[in-house]
Amino acid sequence: METTITVKNLTKKFGTVVAVNNVSVTVEPGTFLTLLGPSGCGKTTLLRCISGLEDPDEGEIYIGDKLVYSHVKGISLAPGKRDLGLVFQNYALWPHMNVYKNLAFALEIQKLSKDEMNRRIKESLAEVQMTGYEDRYPREMSGGQQQRIALARMLAYRPHVFLMDEPLSNLDARLRMDMRTELKRLHHVSGATTVYVTHDQVEAMTMSTNIAIMKEGVIQQMDTPDRVYHFPATLFVADFIGNPKVNLMPGWVSGKDTVDIGKFNVPVSTLNQTGDVVVGIRPEDISISAKQEDDGVEFTAYSVLPSGAETTIIARKGDTELTVREMGVSKIKMDQKIWLKFHKEDINLYDKASGNLVNG
Repeated sequence: METTITVKNLTKKFGTVVAVNNVSVTVEPGTFLTLLGPSGCGKTTLLRCISGLEDPDEGEIYIGDKLVYSHVKGISLAPGKRDLGLVFQNYALWPHMNVYKNLAFALEIQKLSKDEMNRRIKESLAEVQMTGYEDRYPREMSGGQQQRIALARMLAYRPHVFLMDEPLSNLDARLRMDMRTELKRLHHVSGATTVYVTHDQVEAMTMSTNIAIMKEGVIQQMDTPDRVYHFPATLFVADFIGNPKVNLMPGWVSGKDTVDIGKFNVPVSTLNQTGDVVVGIRPEDISISAKQEDDGVEFTAYSVLPSGAETTIIARKGDTELTVREMGVSKIKMDQKIWLKFHKEDINLYDKASGNLVNG
């Protein structure tokens, strides 16, 4: 079932608004690519172009070796001819059909035998743990159950490509977590090439093989979740990924591997960078101590926010505010003097003018 998706120089406009701006991306066979970004960044439009629900204005799209869209060649295959399965936010189940008929509808179009149809329906319901629901109607099921049926319908069809547009956004937090587990397992079992749209970075980080972060119709970075988190390619990506958010401190290169923040210096690999820069460091990559330490910078604990498994501490020094994360319950108290240490190997450096990563 492994199929490559290739998008070349794709542009889609709505009037004067450029929703997707000259995007080229290759989704390798069997991978799970998440399109992530804020509302209006173009992620859903890109997915709809791949699916055939929208016609781009320029570019080409291949699914496997099949050219399914070409502006120059005048090719635009209908969604039903692209060998893909779609799951949407609203589930799109036929309300007047029971579960069996909802799953059988697409299979009848494939002109499968009755035995083969029954076998596929039985197997796909088992994969989403919905065996025994064949006679239920959508109105008789919860949102999570309806979402599982929508997934089962896609699995029964057995497409080479899975496309999903924010399928979990209507579910409550606990059910979203459960469904993330199920979706990741389904992808592992099926091996289908998957493109998944979400604005939820937790979904993207936990389920994806690769993440493509979009802004204003352009892919800012496409990489593994680990590299997107630890080596964001731009200030936008760094600021968008992570909760608590990354600490970004403007400063200037004052010497070899030293950035002057104003009231203190930060050790960081500056390479050949000069002038104005921005230092980026994750809250968990700052060491905190209630006792003065060598190379520690004195701050004050402005706020301490325990949450059980971890504690978030807001530290202030003059007009500089940093977020620090400690595992477990911290002994730090509000208004207490604390000392922070910055580890050179955990710090990213960005050119202030371009916003691009310098030392990744």
